[in-house]
Amino acid sequence: MATSLDTARADTSFFGHPRGLATLFFTEMWERFSYYGMRAILILYMSDKIAKGGLGFSDEKSGAVYGLYASMVYLLCLGGGWVADRITGQRRAVLIGGVLIAAGEFSLVVPGEGFFYLGLVLLMLGTGMLKGNVSTIVGQLYAQGDPRRDSGFSIFYMGINTGALISPLICGYVGERIGWRLGFGVAGIGMLLGLIQYVLGSKHLGTAGLHPPSTGDAERDRRQKRNAAWAVGSGLGIFALLAVLGTVGIIPFTATILSDGQGWFLLAISTVVFAWLIFGGGWSPEERKRSVAILVLFVASALFWASFEQAGSSLNFFADRNTNRHVFGFEFPASWYQFVQPIFVVALAPVFAWLWLALNRKRLEPPSPAKFSLGLVFAGSAFAILVPAAMIAAHGVQVSLWWLVGTYFLQTIGELSLSPVGLSAMTKLAPERAAGFMMGIWFLSTSIGNWLAGEAASVYSSMPLPTLFGSVAAFTIGAALVLALLIKPTVRMMSGVK
Repeated sequence: MATSLDTARADTSFFGHPRGLATLFFTEMWERFSYYGMRAILILYMSDKIAKGGLGFSDEKSGAVYGLYASMVYLLCLGGGWVADRITGQRRAVLIGGVLIAAGEFSLVVPGEGFFYLGLVLLMLGTGMLKGNVSTIVGQLYAQGDPRRDSGFSIFYMGINTGALISPLICGYVGERIGWRLGFGVAGIGMLLGLIQYVLGSKHLGTAGLHPPSTGDAERDRRQKRNAAWAVGSGLGIFALLAVLGTVGIIPFTATILSDGQGWFLLAISTVVFAWLIFGGGWSPEERKRSVAILVLFVASALFWASFEQAGSSLNFFADRNTNRHVFGFEFPASWYQFVQPIFVVALAPVFAWLWLALNRKRLEPPSPAKFSLGLVFAGSAFAILVPAAMIAAHGVQVSLWWLVGTYFLQTIGELSLSPVGLSAMTKLAPERAAGFMMGIWFLSTSIGNWLAGEAASVYSSMPLPTLFGSVAAFTIGAALVLALLIKPTVRMMSGVK
């Protein structure tokens, strides 16, 4: 029998945090095992020769598909949060999402390009339902003003990276050395384990995320739920129709056309969402101010992820084609580089969790915008140190493996300065009646970053590497400097939220 939310919050049996955090920790760990295991081999699988079991896509097409997929995964968190707020509640949304993710991974195991694209669609929908909503439930385990919140999200973030650490080693090795599709199958098994754990441990969550938030009017709640169900059904129907028309050739779709369209769509939906939050009716003056603060953090987050998420795209190409991966006579798979960042995160996340609490006790903790600016500085520096390596690689020489290790170390410091802090900030700044939707907005910024990362991979073969890496470094560090100038006004817009 589920405990009450107050009882769940008062429990301190998980390293001083609510026991329900452990359930969500392992749910996210296995979901990220699935996601990062699949991501570690995705672009390599697409660009590998058909004779070797790959799909034989060009770099341009591989980058476009990668960016489109990774972008949609996070974009649909916006829809997944909306569905949870209106129809299912966060708890059921997480369960539905996990089932779809497992189905998507197993679809990738089946031979054929059609099943490949079907698998990607199921993974997009499933991650959209699960990713943002599980983070929202974490936020609900802490009352407003609970000083453990940022620390709790740092622990939760360590769960993300535990899954991300293990999966490239297993899925990457199976995929590159035994068979690409078997690597996707291992990722699917991981998601199934996460689902079993989630169902068994949900009793520790109390009533967090169990039902959609109520408007206070039962009839209005029913009408809202009915209208939302119609909207979801219509959206899925339109998507299915377009897929059929594209398959039979009535509407010509290519990966490049879809990716370009995705970029314009992301810009349009971001503009519409923030115009509604800042200028639309129904929001209090305090909520409008907080939406302005969210917009600043949103832009910074998108630029950070544009740099960071190249780990799965352009940096994966660099590991595969331009890096000497021999250690003691053994050439390790290129996908194994994807576990370097998680190693650093697992090692450093407890340090950052302790650091924020220690600074808070001394009233020295920097505000969220300052942490974001710091994250951008490290993300840009990570690419700056790769420019000399790219110059060496341009002469046909494979560079030392330590170049990428150094890049991933700097990226990790930036990630821990920004990502868990951003998750926590969204749960504090979001109106309770739109908590899932606002968490979806946070992942919309990640969607934009992933799309830009795919675009970078698409020009990997056509743009000089020093130019590509140097441009990323300059743009990211420049954004950090601009954000540093906006720290004080952004904090004022946060309206008392620390």
